[in-house]
Amino acid sequence: MSKVLLIEDDPTITDFMEVVLAKEHYHVTIATTGMEALHVFQEDSFDLILLDLGLPDIDGIELLKIIRKRLATPLIVISARNNEHEKVKALDLGADDYVTKPFGMNELLARIRTAFRHRKQEELPSVITNGELTLDTESQLLTKAGEPIHLTKNEYRILLVLFQHLGKVVTYRVLTSEVWGPYGTDSQVLRVNMSNIRKKIEKNTIRPEYLITEIGVGYRLRDYRNS
Repeated sequence: MSKVLLIEDDPTITDFMEVVLAKEHYHVTIATTGMEALHVFQEDSFDLILLDLGLPDIDGIELLKIIRKRLATPLIVISARNNEHEKVKALDLGADDYVTKPFGMNELLARIRTAFRHRKQEELPSVITNGELTLDTESQLLTKAGEPIHLTKNEYRILLVLFQHLGKVVTYRVLTSEVWGPYGTDSQVLRVNMSNIRKKIEKNTIRPEYLITEIGVGYRLRDYRNS
């Protein structure tokens, strides 16, 4: 049974959603304040978070920032704030989806299923091989043709994101956010790390086989799995 944390202070909404989610075989824990939610995180783990932005003690956007620094758990914002700026801010900070109140329960359930589906697709096996490169996510070890390659903590994090999106372009903003948090906007630091990674994994850094720069957009780790 999937465990859902509902962070919402309106008892009418929590009572209704608890009943409906239980019928769908979700185990629901309710936190009515941001501080209560932070305490619950220390005591238990969850498969999904439903977050209201209008909490009595901590603004939901601030709580979202805190959650994303600690957890990659699928998170859906549920809020009466329906302006585009708020939606974009929440999604850029790592929310998987944004549902505006009032909402239909069938719509919310569909979005929950989608969030679970997307998260499952993003999960990596413990070991993934791409050409001569093999990344072991449990030991956090990268090897090339069986030889270990020493990576700094940030270099590993960068490669982990690129392996998660193998063959796809990952934007500068996404990379800096994933590695250094929502305020990580120093593109020069990212470029230095990318240059160091290239020196470690490429035979020829001028003509890279793996780490491709998409000028003005981001980086892509070439996919050799079906070659």
